[in-house]
Amino acid sequence: MIPEARHRPVRSFVRRSARMTPAQRAAIERRWPTYGLEGAGVLDLDAVFGRRATRVMEIGFGNGETLVSLAESHGECDYLGVDVYEPGIGRALAAVAEKHLTNVRLLRGDAVDVLRERVAPASLDTVLLLFPDPWPKKRHHKRRLVKADFVKLVAGRLVPGGRFHLATDWQDYAETMLAVLESEDAFVNLAGQGNFCTRGTHRPMTKFERRGRRLGHGVLDLRFQRRVPA
Repeated sequence: MIPEARHRPVRSFVRRSARMTPAQRAAIERRWPTYGLEGAGVLDLDAVFGRRATRVMEIGFGNGETLVSLAESHGECDYLGVDVYEPGIGRALAAVAEKHLTNVRLLRGDAVDVLRERVAPASLDTVLLLFPDPWPKKRHHKRRLVKADFVKLVAGRLVPGGRFHLATDWQDYAETMLAVLESEDAFVNLAGQGNFCTRGTHRPMTKFERRGRRLGHGVLDLRFQRRVPA
């Protein structure tokens, strides 16, 4: 059963007072009414996008480079981006508007709250979690997003056969992700039990990946599929 608790005492992020550029602020003011999703309650994604299509959600889209690149390359799919940091939201909105993309919508808030309160069960085909904050200090590991309850929540929002794709450049976090995901009966590891998958060319390289590689970090991808009932 998907947990529906109303309170999470530990968040996977800290709200910082980030400085926005005038361009980012202007993008939010001008473009959010078109591409941002407000309100409460479960979203009717067919109504939001005006069609029925494959639905992909990126959790923590940063400045939007992956989200925008995928949406531009795959116009047959609809993309939902979730993030909390306004400068990145501003940059993503500017890029979406510049490319005249109609298959992208953004939500501002904690991904756990969004998944639980705004997304219907079995309504997403893919969930992307690329380079989430690793919270590298041991005392901060409790803030890491990938935990059993979160994984169960994601599984419940995916259609049977839907994919959960994760990537990180922190070895210990990757091993934790692998263990948590393989402990969830709703998922099967597409690379085989105990294995990470190859990066492939299905996702653009992000600034976080480029930075990690410059620092000598290995990048590890995980791809899991929600089991299809027999």
